[in-house]
Amino acid sequence: MSTATGQYLGQLRTKLEHTASGENFITDAPLDNNGRGEAFSPTDTVCAALSSCMMTLMGIYAEREGINLEGLTSSIVKHMESNPRRIGRIEIDFHWPNPVASAHQIEMLKRAALTCPVSKSLHPDLVQEIRFNF
Repeated sequence: MSTATGQYLGQLRTKLEHTASGENFITDAPLDNNGRGEAFSPTDTVCAALSSCMMTLMGIYAEREGINLEGLTSSIVKHMESNPRRIGRIEIDFHWPNPVASAHQIEMLKRAALTCPVSKSLHPDLVQEIRFNF
């Protein structure tokens, strides 16, 4: 069984559907690459997946430890390179304004995030700048 299916919609847009749940989303080429920029670009989804994966791993640790991560957010900045066109750097700032956790638990949350499979799957030339503001 496939993980997902994709469909080209024309005008540099695609529709992706998660096979098990039926959830879907649209991608659009960015304005600087002949697109309309009306949805996540494929490279935006890579950056968002990195953030989501890291938060998920923090969530797994938090649930095991009884930590409430409510209020945890991220801000993601993608930096593109040319020749070849690719993501050169991803900056992610995590914000957790009112952490209720020990110093040890906070350190373990950070370590959990940095073991994210998406992070480990990206090319080592892609710079990942991860900041934890908590």
